[in-house]
Amino acid sequence: MAAARPALTDSLSFCLAQLTAAAGEGPGGGKDPATNETPLGRALLALRTRHIKAAEGIERFRARGGLRPLLALLRRTAAAGPAPSQAASGSAPSSVASAGSSPGHAPAAESPLTSSSPMRLRKTLDLALSILANCCTEGACRAEVRRLGGILSLVTILQCMKTDSIQNRTARALGNLAMEPESCRDIHSAGAVPFLVESLTACQDSQCLQSIIRALRNLADSPQHRLALAQQGAVRPLAELLATAPDPALTSALVRALLELSRGCSRACAEQLSLGGGLGPLVSLASHPKRAIREAAILILANLCAQGLVRPALGNAGGVEVLLGELRRRRGPSGSSSASQQPLVRAVCLLCREAINRARLRDAGGLELLMGLLQDPGASAWHPRVVAALVGFLYDTGALGKLQALGLVPLLARQLCGEAGEEEEEGVEAASWDFPEERTSGQTEGGSFRSLRLWLISEGYAAGPGDISPDWSPERCPMPEPSESVSPTPGQTSMSTPRTLRKPGRIPAATTEEPWGQEGPALLLLSRFSQAPDPSGALVTGPALCGLLAYVTGAPGPPNPRALRILARLTCNPACLEAFVRSYGAALLRAWLVLGVSPDDWPVPHARPVHRSQHRELGEMLLQNLTVQAESPFGVGALTHLLLSGSPEDRVACALTLPFICRKPTLWRRLLLDQGGLRLLLTALTQPAPHPLFLFFAADSLSCLQGLVSPTASPVPLPALPLELDSPSPCLYEPLLGPAPAPAPDLHFILDSGLQLPAQRAASAAASPFFRALLSGSFAEAQMDLVPLRGLSPSAAWPVLHHLHGCRGCGAALGPIPPPGQPLLGSKAEEALEAAGRFLLPALEEELEEAVGRIHLSPRGGPESVGEVFRLGRPRLAAHCARWTLEPGQCPRKRALALTGLVEAAGEEAGPLSEALLAVVMGIES
Repeated sequence: MAAARPALTDSLSFCLAQLTAAAGEGPGGGKDPATNETPLGRALLALRTRHIKAAEGIERFRARGGLRPLLALLRRTAAAGPAPSQAASGSAPSSVASAGSSPGHAPAAESPLTSSSPMRLRKTLDLALSILANCCTEGACRAEVRRLGGILSLVTILQCMKTDSIQNRTARALGNLAMEPESCRDIHSAGAVPFLVESLTACQDSQCLQSIIRALRNLADSPQHRLALAQQGAVRPLAELLATAPDPALTSALVRALLELSRGCSRACAEQLSLGGGLGPLVSLASHPKRAIREAAILILANLCAQGLVRPALGNAGGVEVLLGELRRRRGPSGSSSASQQPLVRAVCLLCREAINRARLRDAGGLELLMGLLQDPGASAWHPRVVAALVGFLYDTGALGKLQALGLVPLLARQLCGEAGEEEEEGVEAASWDFPEERTSGQTEGGSFRSLRLWLISEGYAAGPGDISPDWSPERCPMPEPSESVSPTPGQTSMSTPRTLRKPGRIPAATTEEPWGQEGPALLLLSRFSQAPDPSGALVTGPALCGLLAYVTGAPGPPNPRALRILARLTCNPACLEAFVRSYGAALLRAWLVLGVSPDDWPVPHARPVHRSQHRELGEMLLQNLTVQAESPFGVGALTHLLLSGSPEDRVACALTLPFICRKPTLWRRLLLDQGGLRLLLTALTQPAPHPLFLFFAADSLSCLQGLVSPTASPVPLPALPLELDSPSPCLYEPLLGPAPAPAPDLHFILDSGLQLPAQRAASAAASPFFRALLSGSFAEAQMDLVPLRGLSPSAAWPVLHHLHGCRGCGAALGPIPPPGQPLLGSKAEEALEAAGRFLLPALEEELEEAVGRIHLSPRGGPESVGEVFRLGRPRLAAHCARWTLEPGQCPRKRALALTGLVEAAGEEAGPLSEALLAVVMGIES
């Protein structure tokens, strides 16, 4: 049986020839396309179903020049006559005023238009549009269509041909073209958006609606285009359709389009989505079983939060609970990455700007969630935004109490000096909508903190954008009375010590605009906490005080005056006195502000900006405030109770703090001397340190107490060796060492090394009871001319022999002393001291000890030598070490390092160290 002859339409050349002829670009063109409908229709059908769908078929079609006649056919067919009305579609036909001529490759005989010609025209247009839409899925074809002016032709068809199938294929072609930015820009310029919106409201076919929705989604490729779409009314029809979407496919298309349109949500977008009734359906879709729809709906809700006008309605629709629940899920053990959490964090923080949403957020566990973000180091980039959001709860007493219980205060203190997180630019529309009538259409300010400024204005915290000052701040810190402090220079914050020492000083309010930087929200919340009747449990703690002091001393410019007022308010509050004592807060204030040593600077100092004079003035003023509280009847009772009835830790802290805040002799003498506070502190030195700076605090406290005991005492130099050490006296032993000794030695001492040292028996016996018994008694050595001295090296024996022969200050005692920096334990100096004691030579012991002190404890010596000297275990040297440590005028850092060395040398034996320090402090040393 013969094979079937291939059809003409199997040839791409034949199909292109028919297309060219119908477009009026071949010989015999200009005939009505209806006369060629049958072969043209077969050619178009073959192109769509066979040639275009073949591998690389679209590329071949474009390379053979098929796009040009295809676009010409579209223009000519659309102009040939109006499409018929379709009862099913309910669309009215329309025509365009563009025409073209089209010769056929194999022209048929001309025939007049029949009654079915309009139907054939619509079919031809449908097939041509379908071919074009398929071709536009490839980038080269999109560029060719744009070059040939096909976009304007499609917009014209969209405007004139209202049949659902034609609208569907036209929207599909535009949607494919809009996948490239250049085509998208041309489609907007051609005015396609209003016609797409019109078709969206008139069309009833689901497939057509999906194509239109997809085209609108692809047209939302930039902020400018999204704004243009919203301003031309593209969002409201989508929102209205969302409430009545008949099938899941249409719902999916709608939420995808709304997700794109709501990126960087504009006011017009939010208004249309709200007016179109889309908030409720979006909240419902947040629990949709299909993940893509569910996540898209949630992200749309998050995007809408950027507009304050829609946030109250969003909360009423249940959006707060939805966003919180999703953020909680994504932060769970099986949650997603931090990048996916970012829009939800931003949305939740923005929801805190309206009172109605804050209430919902608090009831739904949002405070715990926000605190979890602040406690997560991985979310540090969002911390400034979260803190700014918590400012909304400034006057919510219940929420503040919960936040404090969750540990907000130390996190805020840490935030003061933290790294700045990345902010997204926010316009004026992001401000609170609680008072929309107060909103102005002024210049848009970007940044979350600038938006927060607008919210503060709307809440009544500030009278205007430039009025961020203490006068509007919630704490309303009272202005100082004239007798309390010197009037500040305009534009500066005074830190002057109050004139009257019996009144607490305050930081006066600034007279110019107060700085509002990254630390502004955290300071505002801390200030609110500090206004509580008893803020000690939250603010007078180590972490909180360290954060405040680190900000005050480490700010690159002048610190925010609110931080200074917080510190002043705390030190002026009697309820905080015990907390300052328990937490070593007073000692910390003195060390950090007055002495310039922070926990990070101990024991190794770090380079930092220094404004020591201002910090010292502030520290002295704050300590003066604590002194006023401590010397009041309430303070005396509180300190007495802490010292006598507190826990062991509290008693030590009280004893250490008293010299800093007590100036009444009757008070500190009773508590520290009569009731054992000083001995308690000295005993605690060798126990585990309760604070990183404990030994620094203790050294400073003992020095201050010494100044209280002897206020007029001047620096006492260390006991010096006799002047002969500087100008050595003649040596009485050297004549025995020469070749012709005079007088001649009548005795030699022999050492373990075999060295023989000459000596005078009478002089040696007279210098020491030991040698008197050895050399003049009944021992065998009394009859020997060569007496052995066991266990003695030549270096240690040298000062002994000199001392036996009357040398005082000849310099022999310096021989066995190693230079500074070398250990004394196990040295020749220790051996010489042991020999002086063994041979009953107390004067030599004292001379050697003075030599050790002279070399290792000089005023220019280092603190590391103090512990070495103390390890020799000699009372006189222990007193020298204590005196060097607590010497008036000593560098605080050296003093603390020396005390550290003493504690390490003392080990668990606190007795000798305590007695030495006590004697120096009380001035009762011998």
